[in-house]
Amino acid sequence: MDTTDPDIYFDNEGICNHCSQFVMRLASRGYVSGRSELEWVRYADTIKRHGTGNDYDCIVGVSGGVDSTYAAYLCKQHGLRALLIHMDNGWDTEIAVSNIREASRALGFDYVSYVIEWQHFRDVQMAFLKSSSVDLEMPTDIGILATIYEVAVKHNIKYIISGGNLASEGILPIRWGYHRYKDMIMYRHIVRTYSSANLHKIPTIGLLKEAYYRLRYRIKTLYVLNYIDYNKDSAKEFLINNLKWKDYGGIHHESKITAFWQGYVMNSKYNMDYRRPTFSSQICKGQMTRDLALELLSPPAYNHEKVLDDMRYIAKKFGIEVKELEYFLSLPPKTYVDFPNSKFLIDLCYSFYNKHFNHRRV
Repeated sequence: MDTTDPDIYFDNEGICNHCSQFVMRLASRGYVSGRSELEWVRYADTIKRHGTGNDYDCIVGVSGGVDSTYAAYLCKQHGLRALLIHMDNGWDTEIAVSNIREASRALGFDYVSYVIEWQHFRDVQMAFLKSSSVDLEMPTDIGILATIYEVAVKHNIKYIISGGNLASEGILPIRWGYHRYKDMIMYRHIVRTYSSANLHKIPTIGLLKEAYYRLRYRIKTLYVLNYIDYNKDSAKEFLINNLKWKDYGGIHHESKITAFWQGYVMNSKYNMDYRRPTFSSQICKGQMTRDLALELLSPPAYNHEKVLDDMRYIAKKFGIEVKELEYFLSLPPKTYVDFPNSKFLIDLCYSFYNKHFNHRRV
């Protein structure tokens, strides 16, 4: 990490706040050989018990990426009857779709593709594009969680198994990834200010609605990859050799818009290289050296020869001209601090929840 993040600061030893905070999280929630695996086995038994009489024990949101696919594999390995679900927002690559289908077939799990009506999702995502917010992925992240809860309730599933993990996602500056927050204040403001989209036409979930699901239906989330000595590179090799998984070429590049946004736009417009927090997480976990990370950061995050072709594709998908897309990308960059938001309330609620109720939930 470096000063491309305006919120970064360094101690006397040159260690940044992101890494020091991450190391503290690892001390309290990180993997402990022997103990962590035993905890997961106990949770698996509990999940099976709660699933008695139902078609499924748990639900796993899958993207076609490494983390979610390996989380699904661990469910199979421990005898859980998982329902796989994927929210199709119109941006999936063919490789990602193939990975999901192959994993479903190989693991013997049922698979639900929750298709969002493209016109409505387009209008919402276009609002974020016009707003010049870096959090273009907020509609997707909120939509994914909303669909998972909706389907979990439909099938009386009490456990969500997530592929989120500390090993590869433990560090992410808040200005780079505020889309992870379920901030419906910011979401509604952007959509209503920059579009006429109907907010009721696509799935959404905020702090209160998630609390309702957790309290009313007793739904819990388990981050299974934190209970094993998870190494993303090793997991990728395993999936390639055993589940016919195919590499899509980059971090979160299973989505065409995510690959373009994180690889190109966040670098060129917002001066944010998404590889930095990922590599920093791996360095803190002892899975990568700093020298190797710096070497891997040397080439551009995106193939610039592809940029124009991708811009044509994305503009056509959005139903606009390339020049119009270029105009939106040329607007002054903004982050969550430039919009009405409920970050203070969200931080307060999560701090209370993590202190009194949470256990190993990221």
